[in-house]
Amino acid sequence: MKNIFGVLQYIKGYWHYAVFNIVFNILSAGFSLFSIAMLFPFLQVLFSDDSKKMDAILKAGKPELELSSSSIIDNVNYILASDIKVHSQIHTLVGICIFIIITIFFKNLFRYLGMFFIAPIRNGVVKDLRNNLFKKILVLPLSYYSDERKGDIMSRMTADVREIEWSIMSSLEMIFREPVTIIISLVFMFLLSWELTLMALILLPISGIVIGQIGKSLRRTSSQEKDRTGILMSIMDETLGGLRIIKAFNAENSIKQKFYKVNNDYTSLMVKVYRRIDLSSPLSEFMGITVFVIILYVGGKMVLGDHPEMMGAVFITYLALFSQLIAPAKSFTTAYYNIQKGLASADRVNKILNAEVTIKDPINPKKISSFEKEIVYKNVSFAYRENEAGWVLNNINIKIEKGKTIALVGQSGSGKTTMADMLPRFYDPSEGEITIDGISIKDANIFDVRALMGIVTQESILFNDTIYNNIAFGLENCSMEKVIEAAKIANAHEFISEMKEGYETSIGDRGSKLSGGQRQRISIARAVLKNPPILILDEATSALDTESERLVQDALNKLMKNRTSVVIAHRLSTIQHADEIIVMQKGEIVERGTHIELIAKNANYRKLHDLQSFI
Repeated sequence: MKNIFGVLQYIKGYWHYAVFNIVFNILSAGFSLFSIAMLFPFLQVLFSDDSKKMDAILKAGKPELELSSSSIIDNVNYILASDIKVHSQIHTLVGICIFIIITIFFKNLFRYLGMFFIAPIRNGVVKDLRNNLFKKILVLPLSYYSDERKGDIMSRMTADVREIEWSIMSSLEMIFREPVTIIISLVFMFLLSWELTLMALILLPISGIVIGQIGKSLRRTSSQEKDRTGILMSIMDETLGGLRIIKAFNAENSIKQKFYKVNNDYTSLMVKVYRRIDLSSPLSEFMGITVFVIILYVGGKMVLGDHPEMMGAVFITYLALFSQLIAPAKSFTTAYYNIQKGLASADRVNKILNAEVTIKDPINPKKISSFEKEIVYKNVSFAYRENEAGWVLNNINIKIEKGKTIALVGQSGSGKTTMADMLPRFYDPSEGEITIDGISIKDANIFDVRALMGIVTQESILFNDTIYNNIAFGLENCSMEKVIEAAKIANAHEFISEMKEGYETSIGDRGSKLSGGQRQRISIARAVLKNPPILILDEATSALDTESERLVQDALNKLMKNRTSVVIAHRLSTIQHADEIIVMQKGEIVERGTHIELIAKNANYRKLHDLQSFI
């Protein structure tokens, strides 16, 4: 039950709809049970041929109305007997039929109104959940995703949210409606016979415990099934992204077998899940009927004994009310099973929602609106995990003055990209600090820090949108003239103009309709348009052909004259005019200086230079 009540956290902000739903459910259950409870006493008097008994009822006069079953029945008997005496049995029968139709009409009207007000809760909660998930993945640090499968995260945002929608949200109506029906039924049953009702309250929880144990196992199995779903989506994502390599290395069979194995495990778990779900309805019905039979036996003895403790009409009415418990109890059990299955998805979604945001704004951020003097790395060290052996960066000290170009070179894995990624706070130093104009970037607003920077990555990251929207990405109300100007600087205007729809051309998923060089030039145009005081170029020209590289490099050289630039390069020919070249090895700075100075040292940089010259 604790887990069921945990579902209520999702409807925060929608309580006014929930209140309306509960009120209308109470009214619906009241009209339903009132018509059933009154039906048998009505018929007892209506079809009674004992005129002496009817005369005795009328002679006794109208009884006082009290909160007891005998008082209610006596009053109903008196009203019906009076009507039959004045009119006829047919007239009374018509009245009863009209009464039943009216009560059933209001029962269903209020039931619809209850569902009417639950609809905004179901859909609103799922909308909020999706929004919160998407907002959270935007603020989580990049280090979080290095430990997670992208396919699994996508599975949580799609399949798991959909499971919550169908398993939990679809059960909200049952959660609000069925307990109301059960409570009202129990109140009527207590009025008729508190002894039988106490017995029912003892027997029903026993069946609930049995059902609950199966529900717990369902949640565990569902959790395993969700994990398999995440692995399946990861394999599919990797396969679609790596089809060229899979085909080139004739690896279709091995990747197929890997998928088949995970898919078989997933299927086996789904079989278990559905078998447990399918068990809920027959099991709950069997347990309910068993309790019903016990009540039937005990109540029958009370009616048929030598000294009857209960009237036959009262017992029949009691059984009718008890039978009304079975359907909502069965529905409630089904809802419980669905919720257990959905809670497995909720647990996986909450792992994202509750993930710690390690890179966040300070409580009282310092204002950085412009870049005036210098960027300083002070004793910066970094490891992806605190317990991980070795440092990605170790005791880095660099001063980058405004207007200067700093180049980072070295072997792959030497920490160049990590060092650049720390400037826009994709990662925070494990030790030391980075300052801009004397202000630690940890003490400033993240938005302000990143607003000072333009980034071109080694991999061209574009979106499935038009060329215009990719170049103007992140900017509002950007004119076409400015976009074209940026494209010209990046040497992209010519090929864009040749396209049928020009700047309104859709480039496909990740820019798949463009060549590698075209994608990279659009990325460069995007950085140019932002016009930032600080540029971070991570192998910005690596995907260009020789002619395009020369043209774009010339444009970048002109662009960097009035900006502070951090350039990561493997091609040393592109950074020979840098104000300072930092040579890195295993996370440490091993050499620094200008191109001429480093060549003269005849050390690490010279070896890299000579190797590239030889090639």
